[in-house]
Amino acid sequence: MIPKKKVDLVCHLASRASPLEFEHYPIQILKSNTLGTMHALGIAKKYDSRFLFTSTSEIYGESQIFPTPETYRGNVNTLGIRGCYDEAKRAGEAYCMVYHRQHGLDVRIARLFNTFGPRMRADGHYGRVIPRFLDQASNNLPITIFGDGSQTRSFCYVTDQIIGLLRLAGLSGLEGEVVNIGNPREYSVLELANLIIGLTGSSSSLTHSPLPQDDPMRRLPDITKAKRLLQFEPRVDLDEGLTKMLTESIL
Repeated sequence: MIPKKKVDLVCHLASRASPLEFEHYPIQILKSNTLGTMHALGIAKKYDSRFLFTSTSEIYGESQIFPTPETYRGNVNTLGIRGCYDEAKRAGEAYCMVYHRQHGLDVRIARLFNTFGPRMRADGHYGRVIPRFLDQASNNLPITIFGDGSQTRSFCYVTDQIIGLLRLAGLSGLEGEVVNIGNPREYSVLELANLIIGLTGSSSSLTHSPLPQDDPMRRLPDITKAKRLLQFEPRVDLDEGLTKMLTESIL
């Protein structure tokens, strides 16, 4: 009899995540985080694997608590344009926990906050705020800000996030845990735009477009749990991370 193959870890990190994509690919986004999560959990169950699911700060919706802890249950709009993403991620978390409870599967859930780093796409529906601003500033184009720019985000450099994910996936004794992984330093979008203009020496002006529906006004993680369980502490600040992105784009 052929012995069953052993798979140590199954990771589900796949989803479109740019807010600009929610209008154009809502069904694909919904499926990847619900049906995709269910299929990935089935593989983990078959091979008795540990399972890592990357969830999102979007599950908190328009949070009322800052910094936002994992115990906050969320303030979301199921019918809104962001629902395809935040509700799908919430369902993905529920899938993880029922497999954990019913089948004893070792699942771990990471709630990610605004990752940035080199080789992020700036074009079309894929563009996130940092690569989009860098591209516009580097070409002296107007920087497009949604709303008045007072909304805030907390940006975590990719290497810091990977360290957090690897520790969450690899350490023992974390079955069923959900952990915020992000940088607790908060910036307004307007601060970000002006910082990028300064770093690039750009002559870009600022233009404003309407704020998208349900766009949260603040994002600020409480990483107390990550510090305690993972000894996680972001090391790369926004200035340094932006400089790394600019250097790589020049090279």
